[in-house]
Amino acid sequence: MKIEQIYTGCLAHAAYYLESNGEAAIFDPLREVQPYIDRAAKDNAKIKYVFETHFHADFVSGHLDLKKKTGAQIVFGPTAKPGYEAYIAKDNEVFEVGDYKVKAIHTPGHTMESTTYLLIDEKGKEHGIITGDTLFIGDVGRPDLAQHVVEDLTEEKLAGHLYDSLRNRIMPLNDDLIVYPNHGAGSACGKMMSKETTDTLGHQKAVNYALRADMTREEFIEELLTGLTTPPGYFPQNVLMNIKGYESLDTVLERGEKPLNAESFEAVANDSGALVLDTRDASDFAKGFIPNSVNIGLEGSFAQWVGEMIPDVKQNILLVTYAGKEEEAITRLSRVGYDNTLGYLEGGFEQWKDSGKDYETIQRISAEQLEADFDQENSLLFDVRKKSEYDSEHVLGAVNVPLNEINQHLSTFPKDKEFIIYCGSGYRSMIASAILKQRGWQNFADVTEGFKGISETKVPRSEYVCPTTML
Repeated sequence: MKIEQIYTGCLAHAAYYLESNGEAAIFDPLREVQPYIDRAAKDNAKIKYVFETHFHADFVSGHLDLKKKTGAQIVFGPTAKPGYEAYIAKDNEVFEVGDYKVKAIHTPGHTMESTTYLLIDEKGKEHGIITGDTLFIGDVGRPDLAQHVVEDLTEEKLAGHLYDSLRNRIMPLNDDLIVYPNHGAGSACGKMMSKETTDTLGHQKAVNYALRADMTREEFIEELLTGLTTPPGYFPQNVLMNIKGYESLDTVLERGEKPLNAESFEAVANDSGALVLDTRDASDFAKGFIPNSVNIGLEGSFAQWVGEMIPDVKQNILLVTYAGKEEEAITRLSRVGYDNTLGYLEGGFEQWKDSGKDYETIQRISAEQLEADFDQENSLLFDVRKKSEYDSEHVLGAVNVPLNEINQHLSTFPKDKEFIIYCGSGYRSMIASAILKQRGWQNFADVTEGFKGISETKVPRSEYVCPTTML
């Protein structure tokens, strides 16, 4: 069977391309649709369907632009109520793509419209299941997202639906089916996904905690809900965009790709209240940046951290990027619904600096410098990694303030004492540093290599949680 996984690492997202006899289907596409159109053109195929497994929370799907540009029919599963023209499949309805068949199996639980698509080849053999966020490799979809959009859908109710869907609709299927999930490790749509992005259903039945044959409904609900972190704030906003519709990416790019000199950039920022988002590497940002700007580097998990740190997807944004990276930044912002980029600084930060305008810097120290100056009783350190990372190992005495919670714990950081910030590699700690600078903190330094560098020094480290220092 000709089925291809198109994986985007920065979002831990998998779309799928299916082609047979000149007809193609795309499953759960990203916002930028040209790569799918190009892929079909390579096979001289026409995209017939765009199948959506559910209304996504962690990204804005490209189904509307694909329909507009190719004439493909958008297909959702039962109970879906989109605010635009789409075909709502019946449970067990079969669609033909060339000589292949795609069977819609309603599997509510992650969301109520969640649907798994069973792929059947030209000989009638069942090949695999595209599971969306119903079943991952090593995990299942979290059941606490839909309640942020529909209030009476509690996480307990959804977890119960998911238990039934897994037991009654997926687990009875053939063990040799290949599982094609929508996400892999790093996505916030589950809590313990594997780094592997495909597997057989039979192996998942053997190793996936949520598919234990002897698991009761009550045990499933308890285990599924235990350890869930708060979902990123942009998730409900993305769901609504996917339900109601959104602007074409072409329009978003046209609005955002406006070069601005330093004077115009400053004027637009003042007039619009736009956030200045600097997407350069942490090392370059630290050496000089526009006052009040925020650093989220393109080379990391850019879209996810934008979603975590910028509360409103409608926020106006002005970009500072490396030359030639403007379109990439706008596109990756749009993947998670941030469509209001108003322009970018032509010539980048060097243009701002050369114009004589004020700029700021952030002090950075190496792990070796930290080792040389470390005083366990007097050194004040903040660890902005996830709690799970901190619990695993951390510098003795370091206070844990996860980056996505920093705005709720700003009072924890002193203004009258020097302190040091570190994360895993220096990426997240620079985001934290920019936020602190923006809020008036000055007397701190960031560890360049983060805990990765610290772990290679003799700085005292702990492998247990110190209750007095953990938030």
